[in-house]
Amino acid sequence: MKISLSETKWPEEIPDVEVFKHGTLSILRFTPRGKDYQTPHDQDELYVIIKGTGDLLIKEEKFSFKEGDVLFVAAGKEHRFDNFSDDLITWAIFWGPKGGEG
Repeated sequence: MKISLSETKWPEEIPDVEVFKHGTLSILRFTPRGKDYQTPHDQDELYVIIKGTGDLLIKEEKFSFKEGDVLFVAAGKEHRFDNFSDDLITWAIFWGPKGGEG
């Protein structure tokens, strides 16, 4: 089963590839280019920034990031990457029940 980070068709190519799946855990390589079209997800999520810099917007709050940072997004929260570098590479890690762990 592939989890896509967006329900919307990306005008560029789809920037996520699932690399591991076990039970509720899913790990994707996520490499947005140009604009991030993400929609809220059913599960809690971690982003591990492998390469690049930018901002993660969660609702209206901005979190600047760089290589090596780990970012948490609770299930159902509106979020997207903004002002990110052209070389952004992240691991997106999803786990737990729909609606998050509370």
